[in-house]
Amino acid sequence: MTHSALHSWSDADVARGTRAAGPRATALRALTRYASVLPVVLLVALLAVPPPPAAETSGAGTVADAVSALVVGYCVVLLLRGRRRPLTRTAAVLIGLPVVGITVAACGAASAAIGVPGAARYLQIFVLVPAAVLILIRSADHFRLLAWSFIGLALWQGALGVHQYLTGTGASYMGEDIRAVGTFGSTDVMGMATVVSYGLVSSLALAFRPGARRQRSAAVVCAALLTVPLALSFSRGAWIATAVACAVVLFLAGVRRASRVLLAGGAAAVVLVAGLGVGSAMLQERLSSITQVTDTPDQSVTDRYTMWAASVDMWRAQPMTGVGLKGFPEHRDGHASLALSSGSDTAGAGSAFARQPLLSPHNMYLLVLSEQGLIGLVTLAGSWLAVLVCAVRRWARQRPRRSGAGGPELDCALLACGLLVWQLVDFVYADIGGPSTVLTAVAFGLVAWWAVGVRAPRGEAEAR
Repeated sequence: MTHSALHSWSDADVARGTRAAGPRATALRALTRYASVLPVVLLVALLAVPPPPAAETSGAGTVADAVSALVVGYCVVLLLRGRRRPLTRTAAVLIGLPVVGITVAACGAASAAIGVPGAARYLQIFVLVPAAVLILIRSADHFRLLAWSFIGLALWQGALGVHQYLTGTGASYMGEDIRAVGTFGSTDVMGMATVVSYGLVSSLALAFRPGARRQRSAAVVCAALLTVPLALSFSRGAWIATAVACAVVLFLAGVRRASRVLLAGGAAAVVLVAGLGVGSAMLQERLSSITQVTDTPDQSVTDRYTMWAASVDMWRAQPMTGVGLKGFPEHRDGHASLALSSGSDTAGAGSAFARQPLLSPHNMYLLVLSEQGLIGLVTLAGSWLAVLVCAVRRWARQRPRRSGAGGPELDCALLACGLLVWQLVDFVYADIGGPSTVLTAVAFGLVAWWAVGVRAPRGEAEAR
């Protein structure tokens, strides 16, 4: 072989090696770029796995709960290695504020065996996991990756829910096993509704991402698809919260854009409900029951409002500190009227008929007010409202101008505001509990990053 032939062979071999290494190098760069936030993506993905039966019946922790603790530990290790300030002063105050009310309520619990686990749960959902998510997100690209993980989880759970409706393998509703609940089972009927709502709000917000036409189109398609499982969840609270959150996202995105999306959404609703008849009769009945508070309400509505009244009565007895963490079940019967039933019936989705006790008022604000008093409600709800104000203020820097163009992170602003509004409205009809609660903690972390997080330069964020 001549020297020139050897030289030519070497060049070709190097070229082939470079092409082969190209995809691997690209994947390695992507992993490096998103390394800090990948544990949070894994946490979200684990919610696609059905929880163990013990978690459904006894309230025991799930795999996602265990991984959330590992995510917090991973965050601590990164901070110790980097020796950097984890949070801004504003973020530390707003995220740490609920600790005051939680600590006071834990001290007022009936026993340490009740107070300590209750405090740990509240700290996990409202302090530790949100703070870890805030710290691990380093850029808007990290934020969007988590948003797409929300959408992916919602599509998976929603597809399972639609299959349950079509095949009659869902949770029991009006004597039929048609209620879409995904992998969460009949004991956590709000689980799939929460996941799908998060995905729908995330899709709608990402549909306004500047300069990413393909992703905008994909987000619009995902938002349209997710309306079906949301409807089939038959969750009135999720419907109301999603409608309000989507209205907020559209308003913040601009009037012209909002009008186009509303027209498209209205057309899709007509096709799905009027044209295809997707659960139209049952959906109409479920919608009409929302306003039936005094005019022949169903038993679930009666129970809900009876427990709300009992919560207020508990608060009046202990206005500043409440009855203590996890104290609602113990004091419920002493403050509730005879209209309250002994429990709610659950069946279907692979579970046998069971009578579930009513352990909470299904209203987060009243639950906190009854168990933690004014101190707990002011510190917890006050931190949420302050974060919302900060999120709206940062949205003002990204909002669409007269030219119709918004800032480069407009979609992040819309998503943060939409998610927090959804959660604040949904808390009127629900509280924490069930495997999906971990996703609520991640959502609070997303919102906190946008509202009070530090913006690292793009190059620095990728290098970390």
